[in-house]
Amino acid sequence: MNKYVSLVTIFLLACIMQSCKNATADDSGEESSPEDIVTPVTITHPMHENISETVEVNAVSSFLLKTYVKANAVGYLQSANAHIGQYVSKGQTLFTIKTKEAEALGNTINSIDTSLHFEGIVRVKAPGSGYITQLTYTAGNYVQDGEQLAEISDNNSFAFLLDLPYELKPYLSLNHAVQLRLPDSTVLQGYIQSALPTVDSIAQTQRLVVKVNTAKLVPENLVAKVNLVKAAKPFATILPKEAVLSNEEQTEFWIMQLMNDSIAIKLPVQKGIEKNDKVEIISPPLNDSARILLTGNYGLGDTAKVKMMR
Repeated sequence: MNKYVSLVTIFLLACIMQSCKNATADDSGEESSPEDIVTPVTITHPMHENISETVEVNAVSSFLLKTYVKANAVGYLQSANAHIGQYVSKGQTLFTIKTKEAEALGNTINSIDTSLHFEGIVRVKAPGSGYITQLTYTAGNYVQDGEQLAEISDNNSFAFLLDLPYELKPYLSLNHAVQLRLPDSTVLQGYIQSALPTVDSIAQTQRLVVKVNTAKLVPENLVAKVNLVKAAKPFATILPKEAVLSNEEQTEFWIMQLMNDSIAIKLPVQKGIEKNDKVEIISPPLNDSARILLTGNYGLGDTAKVKMMR
């Protein structure tokens, strides 16, 4: 019996010693401290270029002046030399009208003297240059004096109408010249010619007239995109947006800058204009050769060990 108790005691002591040994081994294998962690990173360098903050608004193409071709006599349209979409010049004959009275008078005169060849034709000419956008009558129709025969959109009056939210009016001084981007990606150069002296009571927008310099035929009611500049900085210090970190409240911003090949430090910054994937850095000044962490920068402390990845 005593021999059995001794064996049990020896076994328990062996287990305890093994546990202590394992505990010691575990203690010696503890995780490295944060100071010993090396984070793989990639870097970028500051750039210096122009940057601007813009807001996108719509502008609609329009012919501001429309002239009307009207009958100048009562009778039948003998000919109509016009079709929708046709470009016509001022003074060009578009219609001819012959009245019953003229026809009767012409027959009488011709019976007296056949050499006179009296026709009694009244010609209706275009009052202005532009594109015919509407036709009311065709050849053979009976018309009254003063009736509208066609509508001409004056080519010289072509412009884009931009409805500007009134709160953006202070930025007009930066936007005398603008670019208009059409749905087919064509870009037109234009300038703000004037502003109408009224504001839409519901939308609180003011209509601007934007003239464009183009020989291309642009259809009416086409919507173009216009980027209005709100702020612009020439030769600003620029970093990729991923290089700039912030707190949850977006009240503090910083970057991680390499001091040498293996140590990066936290550098508070003041940012300015943001555009697409770029951020302006107002302060502190950054040299073009400064090495700023681009990836691997998230979650690092004020000082961190890093390894540059190629």
